[in-house]
Amino acid sequence: MVMHNKINSPASGAAMDTVVPRRHGRRIAIALACVVVAAVAAYALRALLPRGLRVDGADLRIAQVARGVFVDEIVVRANAEPLHSVILDAVESGRVEEVLATDGALVKQGELLFRISNPQRHLELLARQSEHAVSIFNLSNLRVAQEASASDHQRRLDELRFNAEQARKRHERNTRLAQQGFISTVALEESNDMLQQQQQLLALQERAGKTEARVRDAAARQLETAIGGLDSGLKLVSGTVDALAVRAPVDGRLTNFRLQVGESVATGKNIGRIDDPVRFKLAASVDEYYLNRMAVGRHGSVKQDDRDYPADIRAIYPQIKDGRFTVDLVFTKGQPPVMNPGQSLDARITLGEPAPALLLPSGAFINDSGGAWVYVLDADGRGAQRRALRVGRRNNAQIEVLAGLAAGDKVIVSSYAAYGNSPRLQLDR
Repeated sequence: MVMHNKINSPASGAAMDTVVPRRHGRRIAIALACVVVAAVAAYALRALLPRGLRVDGADLRIAQVARGVFVDEIVVRANAEPLHSVILDAVESGRVEEVLATDGALVKQGELLFRISNPQRHLELLARQSEHAVSIFNLSNLRVAQEASASDHQRRLDELRFNAEQARKRHERNTRLAQQGFISTVALEESNDMLQQQQQLLALQERAGKTEARVRDAAARQLETAIGGLDSGLKLVSGTVDALAVRAPVDGRLTNFRLQVGESVATGKNIGRIDDPVRFKLAASVDEYYLNRMAVGRHGSVKQDDRDYPADIRAIYPQIKDGRFTVDLVFTKGQPPVMNPGQSLDARITLGEPAPALLLPSGAFINDSGGAWVYVLDADGRGAQRRALRVGRRNNAQIEVLAGLAAGDKVIVSSYAAYGNSPRLQLDR
């Protein structure tokens, strides 16, 4: 029996081809562990990082966006002012000699208020009066001379006409006598020459008289024109002297009148005004945002003692000061029975018709963001995110939302001044 020694036989490669199963569970466990570690790290990082600017939630004013009717009107504070006022400025300079009125008094048109002295004006008046008197005297002398010259001319003219008429009659007689042969041809020629001479002298005198009359009339007209100018100057100087006694130009209440005897007054100095004591208007200060929407004739109203008094915009003053401009309103159907200058009233101005809109209550935030963005609360109310906003019309209580918010959103409407440009707020309760 032959025995085979397996130890010494060469090894076969079949044993090395055995498939070893892969260990997928280990890799999955490693991946899960990495995910858990990453989640824990992210949570820890989130816990360590700040969640926005921390603010005290108790100090915030929060409002909710809702659909409703936008009332296109604003309420502004207005002051009562006299409907008509006449400014009193000094027309002449001088020294106050007498004060006859007091500040706040009711005065009548033409009533003497005060009197000033100005010696220079009196001297000017005397000089103009003298010039006027001299011109009147010269005109009178001219007219006397004209009358004398006209009389002399008329006398000479009458004489020449008489002589011409006599020469004509003589020549006619000589003509008849010459035809009968009683006088010579030479005598007839002499009478004809005499007639021609008298007629020429008459015509020359008539032309000279007309020329002289034209010259006299032109000189008289020039002197009359000069006198007319002197009359105007005299009236002007007399008016300046009369202006030294200042009288009330209209009826009304004297305001800001504080002149004292002995005080020097310069030309153009404001010395007060006269106000209408009965009729008033309203001067309202309006935010510059509404300037483009204001127009003369827009309707408004004020309320006093549970009664509305209609008032329309009469004037708009577009000069902006401290972010506001001024409009004047006048009452159209009567004014409140009790009104005083400077009295404050709330005036309601209508800018358009009511219309459905998405509304956000107005607040201090509108001045800080200009309506370009707001802080919108998270669903849990623990934070607020900055969000872009587009608004339309606004009034004292409402803002029309055009884009950026939806009904039900809660918005911080208190001031944003302390938040800077922070994109997110964390609310502490």
